Amino acid sequence: MATEKNEKLPGYEELHRQVQSGSVGNVYIFQGEETYLMQQAVAELQALLVPPGFEEFNYHRLSGKGLTVQEVTEAVEAMPMMAEHTFVTVTDMDIFKLDEPQRTALTALLGDFPEYCTLVFLYRQIPYKKDARLKKLVSALAEHAQEIEFAQQGQQKLFRWVRRRFAAMDKEIDDNAVEHLLFTCGSLMDGLVPEIAKIGAYARGKRVTVADIDAVADPVLDAEVFQMTDAVAAGKYDRAAELLAELLRMQEEPIRILAALGKMLRQLYTARLAIDGGKDRVWLKDLWRMKSDYPARKLLDSARNVGRDWCREAVKRCQVLDRRMKSERNMDSEGELKLLLMELAGAR
Repeated sequence: MATEKNEKLPGYEELHRQVQSGSVGNVYIFQGEETYLMQQAVAELQALLVPPGFEEFNYHRLSGKGLTVQEVTEAVEAMPMMAEHTFVTVTDMDIFKLDEPQRTALTALLGDFPEYCTLVFLYRQIPYKKDARLKKLVSALAEHAQEIEFAQQGQQKLFRWVRRRFAAMDKEIDDNAVEHLLFTCGSLMDGLVPEIAKIGAYARGKRVTVADIDAVADPVLDAEVFQMTDAVAAGKYDRAAELLAELLRMQEEPIRILAALGKMLRQLYTARLAIDGGKDRVWLKDLWRMKSDYPARKLLDSARNVGRDWCREAVKRCQVLDRRMKSERNMDSEGELKLLLMELAGAR
């Protein structure tokens, strides 16, 4: 992340207030995980700054790959057509990896920026990482640009947003089903939008159920791996093998599966320790910085099927395979993953 841990950047709400008041800045840097809100912000700026029908003349979209500062400057300095403003977006331009002449040109542009233009650097596929060694550029950005972080939304805001999306399809959903949706599909709005559309179209009743979600939703990797780990803990090796085979059929990288499995086993281990130590789901939730206690409850339920020794050994086996995958050449990674799953089931 581009900021210090204790530094809180303005977010979508602050930018939304600027747009509503009509007092937007000239240069912005949009970064963060929640690309759905990022695109919402871009749409709001476009609606404010660019009259309908004049997008071709006054809205310039540039992509960072192979882009030069000269091209950005030409777009920024282009005069508005039948309007007061122009709007320029630059997607995934790593400004801290520009060569020195390009950085100098960008610093000069920021220092003499036309009042009629709003420029937004969007970081969607690449992270925004400041390089403190490039003091002139860092100083120019601090003086002339506003950095907006589009972070994942808190639980209450996300719950309200999910309900509104379903309500637009004349559907209702209760808290438990929302929690299950977020556990299954992740908490990023950009990924939830198509899943909500699918689930809403599938659900036959007025109220969306957990069964509706499980029937059509595409789980994120962590949710798939939890199901796999939970199946092993419950002694359902065949089900665990089916889930692993499905992930491999979907061409999920074995090293990513193993990383998710290792994290899940560590969480399962701490859940077992929580049970043995008389801790509750709130303790587990706080330990892993979970946004709700739903995943903590599921972990505790799963951990009741295994002992502390099994959990400790499972974590060790996962760590050993992780080191081997990262160091050995020509390893049959898929085969080793299947073998690990068999060993975990056998050890149980």
